[in-house]
Amino acid sequence: MSGKHFAGKKPKTESFMQGVLTLIFSQVLIKILGLVYTLYLTNREGFGDKGNGICASGYQIYAMLLTISSIGVPNAISKLVSERIAMGDHKGAHRIFKIAFATFALIGLVGSLLLFLGAGIIANSWLRIPEAEMTLVALSPAIFFVAISSVMRGYFNGRQSMKTTARSQTLEQIFKTVLTIIVVEIIAIMSNTSTEFMAAGANLATTLATFLGFSYLYLYYKNIRKEIAKEIKTTVNYKYERVKTIIKKILLVSIPIALTAIMSSINKNIDSFTVVRGLSNFMSEDMATAQYGILGGKVDTLTSLPLSINVAFATALVPAISAAKARKDKKTITKRTSFSLLTSMLIGLPCTIGMYIFAGPILNLLFPNANEGAVILQISALTIIFTILDQTINGALQGYGKLMIPTISLRMWCYCKIDFKLSFSAYSRNRCKWGGFCFCCMSYGSIYNCNYSS
Repeated sequence: MSGKHFAGKKPKTESFMQGVLTLIFSQVLIKILGLVYTLYLTNREGFGDKGNGICASGYQIYAMLLTISSIGVPNAISKLVSERIAMGDHKGAHRIFKIAFATFALIGLVGSLLLFLGAGIIANSWLRIPEAEMTLVALSPAIFFVAISSVMRGYFNGRQSMKTTARSQTLEQIFKTVLTIIVVEIIAIMSNTSTEFMAAGANLATTLATFLGFSYLYLYYKNIRKEIAKEIKTTVNYKYERVKTIIKKILLVSIPIALTAIMSSINKNIDSFTVVRGLSNFMSEDMATAQYGILGGKVDTLTSLPLSINVAFATALVPAISAAKARKDKKTITKRTSFSLLTSMLIGLPCTIGMYIFAGPILNLLFPNANEGAVILQISALTIIFTILDQTINGALQGYGKLMIPTISLRMWCYCKIDFKLSFSAYSRNRCKWGGFCFCCMSYGSIYNCNYSS
């Protein structure tokens, strides 16, 4: 019966490439739409770099709590479900999904409450950007919806149904783009173009979009329940496990993956905690927030475009390698990993070179009303190729079960980044008065008269 089950399956190479291409198309569309509303917000009178700074600071805190509650969940569920399905255990795969959904619904609810209740303390004491309080409150419900959506996406990925995940993410981004423009325009009229209120409105649009994205996934799941029931009836190799045991297995897989994402989020939060705080020593808080807005709003958006294309390989590799490992198919593991790494190089290298050489013209073209930040974009562009390769390798390692290696690697990177920032901040204090490049200001000292000298 087991042999019959495997013989009837669709060729893995076809499903892997279909999944990758679907996710690539989806991610490109998502990033284009994201660029659309970023262009709108940055060039909108009354928003600009300061509004981006408020949004970005609040969003990084939201992303960190989101990481704890749900990031890593899709890959963890995808890995466990694909292993069960590869062995013909559809009933066990569906049981993992149901238990994971209940578990992370509770975790997501806790995350939402923490962000909602702690918004004031985080904005005033941690970020030192009081205007970010409303953006955090507006984002808080999104943690719950993203947590449960992540479980559903992981289940569909494990079933080799990447199209479902791609469609839900694309729809969510469409809603986010449209709602951001509508909500911000309405608030701009009502608040007389208050940057603080418009930033909160932009993040409220994110919350509404996550709810609508979840709604699509839920309706799709309801639509295929009969198909899932038929698959469960054909189950082979089913082994009953207690709820506690399944939760433990899910956490043992999701926690290391989440730790990797947490390290990545901390890496971003190093900027949100240090940039404005450090720059405030040399310029006004409004100008410091605007400088962080350049990094968090424009530069991060541009440098993340190639990463979003490559993330398809990292996502598709997890269930593909997990299933191949369950079948002890080493040839498929090697073939797919090698192909993904080669393609990642072909994506990353041209993007790194292009953004470094054409940083100024790119910013002038996309942000004519706020085109500062060419040097920051050039520095950030150098990281693209390494981050892309890191994405792909992490996906392969997670699929193979080597879950802690990416976490250790990112932790070392965070230590290095903190040390680098502290060292060069001290160095810059002695260099700014000579007009050299200032790593505190992330610009040339003569522009902002950063003449501090220790």
